[in-house]
Amino acid sequence: MRYYGENALGLIETVGMVPALYASDMMLKAADVELISYENIGSTLVTVMVKGDVAAVSAAVEVGAKAAASIGTLTAQNVMARPIPGVGDIVSCHDIDVE
Repeated sequence: MRYYGENALGLIETVGMVPALYASDMMLKAADVELISYENIGSTLVTVMVKGDVAAVSAAVEVGAKAAASIGTLTAQNVMARPIPGVGDIVSCHDIDVE
């Protein structure tokens, strides 16, 4: 799903894919957000990104960060309320296709 900067952006970064997937699952269950992208940063770092309104993204990131930390290593979390549209070019590198 291409991100155009129209919503808040939430990011969770973990060491390894397993905590990233668990965080993604918990974020999507906790709030009305959409999974938009993931990125394998290197050195086993994985970032997952969600979008939605600011309150939903904030809630999702909080839940996702706790979930990731409960089974692995959380390295970063962030909520960007109104990123500039150019951020979409960065976070849409490995966007998730929804059918």
